[in-house]
Amino acid sequence: MSEFLFWDAIDQRRAMLRGEISVRELISAHIAQIEVHDTKINAVVTRTFETALERADAADRKLLRGEADGALFGLPVAHKDTLPTAGVRTTFGSPIFSDSVPAIDHEIVTRQRRAGAISLGKTNVPEFAAGSHTYNPVFGATHNPYDIARSAGGSSGGAAAALASGFVSLADGTDMGGSLRNPASFCNVVGLRPTPGRVPNFPSAMPYNALSVVGPMGRSVRDVGLLLSAIAGELAHDPLSCGSDAVSFAYLRERQCKGLRVAVSRTLGGLPMDSAVCKGFNDGVAALVDMGCVVDEAEPDFNGADEVFETMRALSFATNYGPLRASDGDRMNESVRWNVDKGLALTGEQLSRAERERTRLLGAARSFWDTYEFLVAPVSQVLPFPVDQDYPRSIDGVSMENYISWMRSCSRITVLGLPAISLPCSFSDDGLPVGIQIIGRPRQEYALLCFALAFEAARPTGRRRPF
Repeated sequence: MSEFLFWDAIDQRRAMLRGEISVRELISAHIAQIEVHDTKINAVVTRTFETALERADAADRKLLRGEADGALFGLPVAHKDTLPTAGVRTTFGSPIFSDSVPAIDHEIVTRQRRAGAISLGKTNVPEFAAGSHTYNPVFGATHNPYDIARSAGGSSGGAAAALASGFVSLADGTDMGGSLRNPASFCNVVGLRPTPGRVPNFPSAMPYNALSVVGPMGRSVRDVGLLLSAIAGELAHDPLSCGSDAVSFAYLRERQCKGLRVAVSRTLGGLPMDSAVCKGFNDGVAALVDMGCVVDEAEPDFNGADEVFETMRALSFATNYGPLRASDGDRMNESVRWNVDKGLALTGEQLSRAERERTRLLGAARSFWDTYEFLVAPVSQVLPFPVDQDYPRSIDGVSMENYISWMRSCSRITVLGLPAISLPCSFSDDGLPVGIQIIGRPRQEYALLCFALAFEAARPTGRRRPF
């Protein structure tokens, strides 16, 4: 059954519907893959295998009756360990919640189950999803499937590593400063940060927070579109959520690229980049030219974006974890405490300045999007770094101020509220994945996915497997 493990989820679903493989066979094969390989990867940290097999048998009975339905019918998934799952432990990677079992599901979990997906458990995260390196005191570190001495990225690092390893067909994640995009780049898979509101984020302690979104991950662009079709759409309980023709995401068509003007930014406003990242990105730019795109070196104004992001991020941490900091701060990771304390110390002037600057940046970007439909840029500024390192201390000779400074190639896009996809682009000389980031116009996920599909067809780097 291992031959099915790395098929696209769309093809796995088709094989089940045709009777070429049973749901139980597919689920069992993924469970076996986890049991063999996750001892060295550490991606799926809470497992619900017995329940999954029961649901697989129920799905097979539906198949026999001709009642198979749902966009994700029979597909094995896993949920990020910061998303509540009713009756299943959700730890946030923190000792404070190491034995926590929620009573309700996150809406993204509910929608996947309703669409027929079968959960195999929870994927590893950094403590409270803080940072883009997946390690915590509850479960330890997640290792990169392409080099287990390296980081899988984060904060959706367990999800990305699980996909790359053939542990699941699809996975979910969250993204504030790159948590869907960075791990996708590190693990040679696809991660989409949707426009805020495209996928409802409920429950949430900060429902008007437009920095943090939930979204899909997969091994291919079509698979990401398939999962998005099941999780997108309005929810009355989420004030930012928006309606859409969600089904269309499951039916992508390659964008015709001849003559299409595409903006390319190599540094996103002067950020330092590792030379191996630059080399891999150049491979992607060459592919765009071969596709017929007219490539211009251009970018929106990013001046002041870092201050906006770090201010609003600190506010989010103070809102979410301020009371916990007071009661259990000694059990928190030092970086989490630092971010909460930074938020608690914010002044009204700092907050109002951040809002004014964000409004200015959005206004300045309008003329850019009048000229270009897509911006292409690096995802991460570094290659996957050693797994025992908490974060890169310098990039190309430039010191990083703190544990989030190295993520600015993603967080600057977050500030503009744009949909952005990370997909496989190249490999370094020593075999480490290098992703490419494609950013689209606001709320234009369908157009973005169709263009990403064309790039994937031109440069199918994602077909290279770790084992």
